[in-house]
Amino acid sequence: MSSVVETISAGARAESEVWAAALRDAPDWEPVFSPLAPDALAAGLETVYEAYLVHYGRPRLFAAPDPDEAVLLGDYLYAHGLVRVAEAGGVEAVRVLADLISRCAALRAAGRPGDGDAWVDAARELGGDAGPGAVERALAQHSARVAA
Repeated sequence: MSSVVETISAGARAESEVWAAALRDAPDWEPVFSPLAPDALAAGLETVYEAYLVHYGRPRLFAAPDPDEAVLLGDYLYAHGLVRVAEAGGVEAVRVLADLISRCAALRAAGRPGDGDAWVDAARELGGDAGPGAVERALAQHSARVAA
C-alpha cells in the first residue's frame, strides 16, 4: 500500500475509534486524481477525494456502517484533507480545494454531470501538468467509483 493510504488510515485511527472501525479490512486503493497534481499535495488531495467518495460513491479505504455515519466520516475527511493541503500548499491550495468541493456539491445538487472535470481542473490549478492519457485514466477511474 502507499504512503498516502498510511497517512489517511493512521490519521483516522488516531482521531477516533469510530473512524478506525470504518476502515475497510481490504482497501480497494487506487490513486485517482493525485497523479494529476504535484506530489506534495497527494495525501491532501486523495483525502478530500476519499471524503467525496464517502458522500457520493464507492470509497476505497472506508465503509461506514450507516448513512448518518457516512456523512460525518466524509466531513471529517474533508476537514483533514484541507489541513493536509494547507500544510503542503498553503492558503491558495486550500482555496482551490474549497472551490472544488463547492463546485461538486452544486453539480450533485443540480443532478448535473461534470464532477470529474472539476477534479481535473482543480489538479491543474494546483500546478499539475499531467498529459491526456493520465487525465483519461483518472476520469475512467472516477466514473467507475462515483454513483450516477
